[in-house]
Amino acid sequence: MTIVDFLLLLLVAGVIGTLGQLLAGYSLGGCLVSVVVGFVGAVLGTWLAGQLNLPELLTVRVGTTPLPIVWSIIGSALFVFIVALLRRPRFV
Repeated sequence: MTIVDFLLLLLVAGVIGTLGQLLAGYSLGGCLVSVVVGFVGAVLGTWLAGQLNLPELLTVRVGTTPLPIVWSIIGSALFVFIVALLRRPRFV
């Protein structure tokens, strides 16, 4: 994987994380958090689709790394939703 592939993977993960946060209706943070949410969502969504024997939908290949976009967005939304449920509400 070249540095350009890695930067492109970070960009795609950031977009996926942002879309997941928008779907969940809860924001965990800024750009770097969106990248982390995108990566966690990709792992979670791919694992969940594999467990349910669902087909890969809209897979994008970045270098040699395949990235299923639909399951990544669903996984990131699920991850953000779970984190939002676990966080205590802040009282001012």
